[in-house]
Amino acid sequence: MSVVERVWRPEGALDLRLTLSPHPHGGGDPAWRRTADGATWRACRTPVGPGTLRVAYRGGQVDAAAWGAGAEWLVETLPELLGASDDISGFGELVRGAAGAGDGSVRARAAFVGELAARHAGLRIGRSGRVFEALVPAVLEQKVVGREAWRAWRWLVRKYGDIAPGPVPEGLTVMPSPEVWRRVPSWDWHRAGAEAVRARTIINAAQHAEKLEGGSSAEADRLLRALPGIGVWTSAEVRQRAHGDPDAPSVGDYHLPSVVGYAFTGQKTDDAGMLELLEPFAGHRHRVIRLIELSGIRPPARGPRMAARDYRSF
Repeated sequence: MSVVERVWRPEGALDLRLTLSPHPHGGGDPAWRRTADGATWRACRTPVGPGTLRVAYRGGQVDAAAWGAGAEWLVETLPELLGASDDISGFGELVRGAAGAGDGSVRARAAFVGELAARHAGLRIGRSGRVFEALVPAVLEQKVVGREAWRAWRWLVRKYGDIAPGPVPEGLTVMPSPEVWRRVPSWDWHRAGAEAVRARTIINAAQHAEKLEGGSSAEADRLLRALPGIGVWTSAEVRQRAHGDPDAPSVGDYHLPSVVGYAFTGQKTDDAGMLELLEPFAGHRHRVIRLIELSGIRPPARGPRMAARDYRSF
């Protein structure tokens, strides 16, 4: 199979691992793989067909190779995936402006965020350009722990996806097409561990998959939230990945408000409190949340973790 290659030199620092880390769903995601040589592999159903992308970053340049019908599309959109359109300079100006505010609390938050940004200077908010690719795992992650959602995602992709084209690592798989998702029978949703509500949401979204692609993040938000079973949290999770939206905070997340509140004030808070704390960084609220998550700061645990349910036993 022929290969399409490209070399791209990003402006400024780039941390390839951090930039791509939001896209795989769990360590065993069949559509993504990080190999021992430091390369990252992506299997994708592009607008022109399945494709495989391999990227590695060394010496200030990204070396990319792609195979399959979608190879040209994958190398063409590579800079966007790695954050070429991410407004880092605008974020820096925003933080500096907040650092000079009259409110001492805002200044302290800005100083903290500036320190985190300097520590992770290579972080970029990239865009995959594939809304439905981001939507299915986001729906599976609704109101369940990650382990439960990732298990269902792995099972369904491995059973219904296609072997990734090219000389790929074993098991690398392109996610099923919208047409295939619509035909997944109820018993296989059950075997995967996804109950009927999430299954219906994905099946219905698959019927509208084509119209969800393209457009702006705001337009995607409107279209996504018009679909049954998709709310503000799911829309934000999708737009963060597909559109690279740095200002799409995951409102409604079980853990985030506590993490953000504790990082900024030493106290847990709720969604409204989280948004108030993030207001000085409007335009880059998702980016700030990512930086806080990377800081490792967490409120102390006061009980056992939520257990993963297993719908297969119901």
